[in-house]
Amino acid sequence: MTILIAGEVDFPPENREQALAGAKALIDMALAEPGCRHYAWTADPHLPGRVHVFEEWDSPEQLQVHLEGEAYRGMLAHLSGFSILNAVTRKYRCDLQEPVYGPDGVATATFLTA
Repeated sequence: MTILIAGEVDFPPENREQALAGAKALIDMALAEPGCRHYAWTADPHLPGRVHVFEEWDSPEQLQVHLEGEAYRGMLAHLSGFSILNAVTRKYRCDLQEPVYGPDGVATATFLTA
């Protein structure tokens, strides 16, 4: 079962780039953890202080190890120094995954297997 994390973190616009740059080593550390498929923090091009968070984990157990580990604790400590204005993250349990494009090459929101 795949676990997705999606969210937004808002900083004063003048703090965002420094917060992201300083987080690179912690992001690299998380990406090296077992079960971490994706771990991306990206600047929103439309909202000057916003960072989008996206993570993909192979299992809840591997995510839990991350949440108790050095990369996560380090990220919390790092980001706290940049005046977080708002932060919302959500986790999703994905029990079914399919490509967006069907066998006919057309994008669809419909799941073909259920």
